[in-house]
Amino acid sequence: MYTIGVDVGTSSARAGLFDLQGKRMAMAVEPIQIHTPQAEYAEQSSQDIWRAVGVVTRSVVEQAGIAPESVVGIGFDATCSLVVLDENHQPLTISPTGDPNWNILMWMDHRAVQEAEEINAGGYEVLKYVGGVISPEMETPKLLWLKRHMPETYRRAHKFFDLADYLVYQSSGVDVRSLCTTVCKWTYLGHESRWDTRYLEAIGLEDLLQGGRAGERILPQGERVGSLTESAAQHLGLTKKTQVAVGIIDAHAGALGLLGAVWHGETEAHLDQLETAMALIGGTSACLMAVTQQERFLPGIWGPYYGAMMPGMWLTEGGQSAAGALIDYTLSNHAQSAWFQAQAESEGISVYEVANRIIDRLAESVEYDALLTKHLHVYPDHYGNRSPYGDPRSKGIVDGLTLESGPESAAILYYATLQSLAYNIKDVLRVMREGGWEIKRIYATGGSIKNRRWLQEHADATGCQIVINQEPEAVLLGSAILGAVAAGAYPNLQEAMRAMCHPGQTVEPDPRTQAYHNAKFEVFRTMYQQHLERRERMSPF
Repeated sequence: MYTIGVDVGTSSARAGLFDLQGKRMAMAVEPIQIHTPQAEYAEQSSQDIWRAVGVVTRSVVEQAGIAPESVVGIGFDATCSLVVLDENHQPLTISPTGDPNWNILMWMDHRAVQEAEEINAGGYEVLKYVGGVISPEMETPKLLWLKRHMPETYRRAHKFFDLADYLVYQSSGVDVRSLCTTVCKWTYLGHESRWDTRYLEAIGLEDLLQGGRAGERILPQGERVGSLTESAAQHLGLTKKTQVAVGIIDAHAGALGLLGAVWHGETEAHLDQLETAMALIGGTSACLMAVTQQERFLPGIWGPYYGAMMPGMWLTEGGQSAAGALIDYTLSNHAQSAWFQAQAESEGISVYEVANRIIDRLAESVEYDALLTKHLHVYPDHYGNRSPYGDPRSKGIVDGLTLESGPESAAILYYATLQSLAYNIKDVLRVMREGGWEIKRIYATGGSIKNRRWLQEHADATGCQIVINQEPEAVLLGSAILGAVAAGAYPNLQEAMRAMCHPGQTVEPDPRTQAYHNAKFEVFRTMYQQHLERRERMSPF
């Protein structure tokens, strides 16, 4: 028997076929479209995404050479993007172009910054469950923007979905919303099993809950929704025997696929063992996940979210809006960008590894590699700060530029950028530790773990072990775990995680670098305060 995990990320749809011990048998990737009609806008098409999901699921079944009926479960994860459908379940435009093909406000769309700021100024009680500050990446600011700026779309909207919930609906025909998506992105109060209707009325979204526009039922991720519809089974290359799980946000799926490794070798999955571990999902953005059995409120850190990852536990979430995207930006916008690309193609390696090899050579003259950035400091809020400051208007800073323009200067800037992203995680950990956490290990997944310097700098800067599981595609594994639970292969999430997650490589922090990184971290935090002072000084203009 097998289970499939489907992951819809920022730029692609992926599927992974797994056996019930967590061994990946096949994987497929298909690009999806992104439309950026103007600055701060990012849009997608639900029809294009559903097309891509069909391509990848059919592909993994074919690659593995298995009978479609042997796939007992399927789980979906996706970015926290907002899907809008009309009464005929057809796309409704959310785009200034008016094109109905663009009916998804992407997670990274920041058009609702003003709406988010207005909501935050209201000081609503519900905000304490999102770290005190709601983000324009969340759904209520986006919905409020739609109602104000595209009232006809808002009026005609029959269904508003988080993207993962849309995929479940397309597959099963059942309008079930995930506790994960609604608690984390829609301000649903999972611990009380209710919406805060006073909040929705106060911000002008009192009609959101009418007619099932925001869903008919809310269930924990991994619960069985039902089987595939006939049309969905045909589209996905499966059968109506396949059970569909309640979905989950992509980063949260990654946490499921990572943190089960804490129970490696254990005969039982005790929840308290999860409290010393944190999941790091490093992709276009970076997400940090940690769970506790008691609610803990931290300023600037999203949550606590009840039941949003593990049933009965409170989830705290941090991260950075631009992580992998910032590393790409740093190299692609340097004068040596074409040289790096040409070197990578000629050697059959990534541009990051080209930069890493330059760092290797330059580091021969210093006691330890990190010293190469002694006079170059980066503050990485080029796309705002997700946490621990919840400041979407924050901007990036580089201190220490010279007139050097060769490949070495690009490599050093890239290296300092890696360190700055690690300091952002260290900053989140600082707030979490002040709030009572004792994080000892970081379990990491995503494209960033393929970069050896990213791994070492994150270990050194945070002082934590970085654990890479045997299955590097932890997001796909996490969604496959949901499918296994929905199919009844395991009684609950923690038992499925214990059986299907297995630790692999561990990266240890280099103790020689501790004082150096502590000093640079002080500079890092000072840079943000200086940025705030300059913003305040220029605010009258």
